[in-house]
Amino acid sequence: MYDEDDLSLLDAESELESPLDKMEPLTADSVVAKPDPEVMLALLENPQPQQRMLAARAFCDIEDTRAIPYLIRLLTDTCPLVRVSAAYGIGRNPSPDAVEPLIAQLNRDWNGYVRKGVVWALGNCRDRRSLAPLANALKTDISAVRLWSASALAQMAEVGYEAVVGAIPPLIEALVQDPVAPVRSNCAWTIGQLCRELPSNIVYATAIDALIQAFAEDQDLGVREDAKASLLGVGDPRGLQLIETLEQEGWF
Repeated sequence: MYDEDDLSLLDAESELESPLDKMEPLTADSVVAKPDPEVMLALLENPQPQQRMLAARAFCDIEDTRAIPYLIRLLTDTCPLVRVSAAYGIGRNPSPDAVEPLIAQLNRDWNGYVRKGVVWALGNCRDRRSLAPLANALKTDISAVRLWSASALAQMAEVGYEAVVGAIPPLIEALVQDPVAPVRSNCAWTIGQLCRELPSNIVYATAIDALIQAFAEDQDLGVREDAKASLLGVGDPRGLQLIETLEQEGWF
């Protein structure tokens, strides 16, 4: 578990934002014209950290499998801005080869911004190996990383039934216990996504019960709204009946 020193990495206003949110675009017309991948590939090995960072950032916009081995190596760069940019670049260019290096970096990186980018990339890799580290991050990491871990676990829907079943318990635990409302909201959203992939069994019923509880009891309106949206999206009869009953009673 990360200690209180990690909280100094992310201030109260910005800890739930992307590490790249406040960076300037690569060029004024970068939305129209993407960087030249040949140039960016060469810059990934530039001795200047600023150049490596810009090149890694470029692959947040460019999909090119040739960049993957370079981005994997940059996950251990001495500069945190390079590491976080590499994580986001891998998230845009996911690969099975990147999963183990991402997990290793998640376990050892001291920087919360980097770990946040890593969990996003792990989710995008849509790999069974990502389940355990994402679940652990949801339980133990700082709030910004927990927030994105909750969202990343939604990608288990594309991995398979066993991965979905494995993701539900940590999400329910965080939905009930996490002290940060946005984290609970993301858990409610992700549970709704995963329930769509489940048959009507005990795991499904337990997940629906957790959404119903959050909708009826959570102190935060945003969490209740996300739980309601998930119940509506799944279309579970019990959830729909409860929503109808509470709305008729003027509960909102």
